[in-house]
Amino acid sequence: MKVSISYVAVCAMVVLLLAAEAQISMGVTCSPTQLSPCVSAITSSSPPSKLCCSKIKEQKPCLCQYLRNPNLKKFINTPNARKVATTCGTPYPKC
Repeated sequence: MKVSISYVAVCAMVVLLLAAEAQISMGVTCSPTQLSPCVSAITSSSPPSKLCCSKIKEQKPCLCQYLRNPNLKKFINTPNARKVATTCGTPYPKC
């Protein structure tokens, strides 16, 4: 009986975690234009603005999608883009 209760509890936790992840993912509209406040920080050595950092955090679930796009990858997969992400406290994605 204990095994089945533990199994049910683990399954319930997994379902809750997946539901929470789905809500986070569905709440974001992936649009690379949302990262336009970061262009100057990515293309030069200027520090990212607060707006840039908030947009990176908001678009975090989309970053792997952007990296798979050849037109966007050349901007996102650069040392400056990694530096901006780190400065903003958003880990660079491992896709």
